[in-house]
Amino acid sequence: MSTRLSDYDFDLPESLIAQLPAERRDLSRLLVLSRAEGSIEHRQFRDLSDYLREGDLVILNDTKVIPARLHGHRPTGGKVEVLLLQEKERDLWVALARPGKKLPIGTKVHFGTAEKPASATTEGQAPELVAEVIDVLPGGERLVRLSSQTGEPTMALVARLGELPLPPYISGRPADPDRYQTVYATHEGAVAAPTAGLHFTPELLDQMEQQGIRFARVTLHTGLGTFKPVATEDIREHPMHAEWYAIPEATVQAIRETRARGGRVVAVGTTVARTLEHAAKELGSPDLKAGSGETRLFIYPGYRFQVVDALVTNFHLPKSTLLMLVSAFIEQEAPPGRKGRETLLETYRVAIAEGYRFYSFGDAMFIY
Repeated sequence: MSTRLSDYDFDLPESLIAQLPAERRDLSRLLVLSRAEGSIEHRQFRDLSDYLREGDLVILNDTKVIPARLHGHRPTGGKVEVLLLQEKERDLWVALARPGKKLPIGTKVHFGTAEKPASATTEGQAPELVAEVIDVLPGGERLVRLSSQTGEPTMALVARLGELPLPPYISGRPADPDRYQTVYATHEGAVAAPTAGLHFTPELLDQMEQQGIRFARVTLHTGLGTFKPVATEDIREHPMHAEWYAIPEATVQAIRETRARGGRVVAVGTTVARTLEHAAKELGSPDLKAGSGETRLFIYPGYRFQVVDALVTNFHLPKSTLLMLVSAFIEQEAPPGRKGRETLLETYRVAIAEGYRFYSFGDAMFIY
């Protein structure tokens, strides 16, 4: 087990960072990795069901990305960008704001332009939405309170005035913004998509159900902390970000039934894996309980998975916490003497040589 950050680095050609999604979701490529054998197969994502069995349970993260990036201005006219990160209570958000130095407590940021009444005599237009800085948090984030100036619901204004916060390594924007949402996205609150799920189509989901594969859902609102670089050489010192999750009772029951009949629990994405493993760790047992809360679980080699038997995931950034989670998952079922980190990095070298596309709009892996 390595806890050195430098051991999770690899060279990635910039040309392999996907800037746009595949023409069709399920036509992205799929690299299939057997943990026990170390064998690799090259398929398309629509072939995923070939590796699943009747009675397996596939768990999806049904979070929905909100248009969390807002462009506005201070009353004095200076431009401001606010990125909503996490709602702490109704209309109270943790946010990143630029330029932070010019946004002390009490500052109000205006967004949108409300229609001025004909009787108005003041110059200029009133804002539609206002964000007031309530506090400056230790990490430099702002705690802001949103308020509608038009009577329109606050989140309806955010949906209309904001834009989807694509990751910084994506320079373009898809013609269809829904390509940065899963087809089963339901519960709004994420600021980054659970990208492993972007490959599913309604047709593929239906086909898998007809094969006797079952589905269940959790919600984890992915935050920008997912992409936060690990800055400490000893990865154990990395402060993991908090993300809100919810596990329905129906999902807990489905996991129990799957276990009882010998089926596998397949996590679609690292977000699902973290959610399920957090709940198991809280109980100290694979028998989960339904509920919601925040998780800061950081999974790296040495961790023993209690719930997840197989994993669908995209290709991740060098030195990222996601890479470490996948390394830990591979290592758990690897033959004696084979390290998960080394197997994953060797698999990535194969993927790079084969021209697989990386990151959010990239290709996928199925690891079992």
